[in-house]
Amino acid sequence: MPRYVALLRGINIGPRNRISMAELRAALEEAGFGEVETYLQSGNVVLESRAKPESVRRQVECVIAERFGLEIAVVLRTKAELAAVVRRNPHRRDATDPKRYQVTFLSKKLAAKVVRELEEAAVPAERVVVAGREVYAWHPSGVARSKLWSKLAGKSLGVTATSRNWTTVEALLSLAGG
Repeated sequence: MPRYVALLRGINIGPRNRISMAELRAALEEAGFGEVETYLQSGNVVLESRAKPESVRRQVECVIAERFGLEIAVVLRTKAELAAVVRRNPHRRDATDPKRYQVTFLSKKLAAKVVRELEEAAVPAERVVVAGREVYAWHPSGVARSKLWSKLAGKSLGVTATSRNWTTVEALLSLAGG
């Protein structure tokens, strides 16, 4: 059965949008998804479904809305798509600390103007590569004062986006069986 990785945007960060991963797993299993597993508390779910990706994404959002009363955006990748993200890894030589290396997963490709804005926001030590529906960003000094990170974490991209550090990306691929 096809495996998917559902990335939930903005849950369990601070006091808002709190969801227990055990309750989320139970709700998704009750909705008919198979082999539901979560990783960490920040909204990473691996599950199985015979449905098409867009249908899976919408159904996960509906389960969260109905069960938890929260409007949470979900970005979905198939196991094969996530494997391609890891293989692509444009910063494999530069990104020496996986906690400072972020992949932003997008619901669709960015407009060319937004790509230019991201590239312009990066300071010389940072690296940013936009590849399809992902943005790979290396922040060697961390994200705290990064203008690039502020743009990636905000809502000015014009698409739904959610970021994960490289450690999490690799762990999710492993969890998905890749």
